[in-house]
Amino acid sequence: MIRDRAELLLRIRRIHEAIRDEVVATCERQATEDLSQIVAEDAAGDTVFAIDRVSEEVLLEHFGELAREWPITLVAEGLANDGLIALSRGDNPEGALRVIVDPIDGTRGLMYQKRPAWILTGVAPDAGDTTTLGDIELAVMTEIPLVRQYLCDTLWAWHGGGARGERLNRLTGERQPLAPRPSNAHSIAQGYGGVARFFPGGRDLLAAVDDEVVARVLGPPVRGKAATFEDQYISTGGQLYEMLMGHDRWIADLRPLLEPLLAQRGHALGLCCHPYDLCTELVAREAGMIVTDEYGQALSAPLDVTSDVSWIGFANSHIRDQVAPSLDAVLRDQGLLSSGDSHVAP
Repeated sequence: MIRDRAELLLRIRRIHEAIRDEVVATCERQATEDLSQIVAEDAAGDTVFAIDRVSEEVLLEHFGELAREWPITLVAEGLANDGLIALSRGDNPEGALRVIVDPIDGTRGLMYQKRPAWILTGVAPDAGDTTTLGDIELAVMTEIPLVRQYLCDTLWAWHGGGARGERLNRLTGERQPLAPRPSNAHSIAQGYGGVARFFPGGRDLLAAVDDEVVARVLGPPVRGKAATFEDQYISTGGQLYEMLMGHDRWIADLRPLLEPLLAQRGHALGLCCHPYDLCTELVAREAGMIVTDEYGQALSAPLDVTSDVSWIGFANSHIRDQVAPSLDAVLRDQGLLSSGDSHVAP
């Protein structure tokens, strides 16, 4: 059990605000060409851009201060030792925490000022290398707004305590409570959702899964009509937010499943979702959403920066019951899950 929960939440929210404010200020001062410069391509995790370095400096400074009171092992991109660093153990060696952070989830959208990014943090009692996403007890996600955007949101959840939030007006400083409200729709018809396919490499396979799932659920396309819509938000935190706020009804990020089929083509698997991208899925579950792996099981990836993770999110049980059986069948038909695998159907 994590001690001093209220104080820890407050301190992490302050760290998020410090990162957010510094990144926004940097975006206001510097040109896109400067922010999008690649500074490291061989770092553990994703490619590191110039804008990422801004958030990392603030991250280390503030978590270093936090570690004076809580023993912390920090997991994040760009750190030494493949993304893991043990900070000061503080005055009390008991109650050690493993904290996984994505300082900017959605770097590409933010540095080109196309979409907001997110600061993501998950906190778990430290069980060493065996600590997983399922052990996270506190999750906090804070929006990094576009320069021209004056409202920005923060959402958080304790395990078993429900999800809460706050909306900040950057112009006035006013803060208002924000309640996540996932969609209560019973169907994907006329709603947003679909299969994530951000980057080249296997997009044809993922699009085929998406099209076939919708066809099985809603029937074949009708001339002149659009049955559903999609929004390829290149940020897992952003995808979760869109479902948390009732905008999207389901998302399936299945990129790791492509590896065998890509190998048959002589291609390597590209960038996939990592545990730090999903470290706030607790917020979604505490808000009533259903988030699973490709087999319909709870996420259990280790808290590292290299593991490839597939995940599926449904706004509610009605959407899961409508989509999951067809998704499972299509994945097996396309050779992405073998017939012997556990499946995503309820």
